[in-house]
Amino acid sequence: MASGLLLGGAVAALLTAAIPAHNPSGGFVDPPPDKIVINIATVNGSGCPAGTAAVAVSEDNTAFTVTYSDYLAQVGGNSDPTAFRKNCQLNLIVHVPSGFTYAIAEADYRGFASLQSGANAVQRASYYFQGSSQTVSKTHPFSGALNDNWQATDTTDWAQLVWAPCGVQRNFNINTEIRVNAGTSSPSKVSFMTMDSTDGDISTIYHMAWKECPGK
Repeated sequence: MASGLLLGGAVAALLTAAIPAHNPSGGFVDPPPDKIVINIATVNGSGCPAGTAAVAVSEDNTAFTVTYSDYLAQVGGNSDPTAFRKNCQLNLIVHVPSGFTYAIAEADYRGFASLQSGANAVQRASYYFQGSSQTVSKTHPFSGALNDNWQATDTTDWAQLVWAPCGVQRNFNINTEIRVNAGTSSPSKVSFMTMDSTDGDISTIYHMAWKECPGK
């Protein structure tokens, strides 16, 4: 299991100013000067076997990434009957500087899809804090014929952001899923979708919004 924190300096250049420093309502604030620390408490699912997921935090505290190396769903041909759906649940411990709270304002997912004509796929993600009834879910569909890299972005409006509770530690949960359906394609032909790249790694980027806790 990937339990350590990987430093994400190489990612920082891609993430500069990903989230605006201030919102007209006064909600967004500059990222806190102290570094955040993110550790994986648990990682479970068929899409992220032990040791295949890791977390990195950008140097400017505006984003973190989750890197997968074995996240693939497929159907058709000699595929395992259970391989059409893969999922991963990450339970993250986020240590936030005192006086601040955060929300996930945007998430970027990337991978590769090879879908036969008539086949289809979906990528789905949901986000919630431990002990909270508020869950944000997003779904992105894909249709064959398709043989290309794919990217999906989840964006949440300011008014709908789910903020971490102030003054208490609540682990952050990210549930992701990729599902491939044969549809009307030939059962003998394989369709697949990955959340990885040719070198075995893909970074899913989560952009963070910040605000000050009451009384700071």
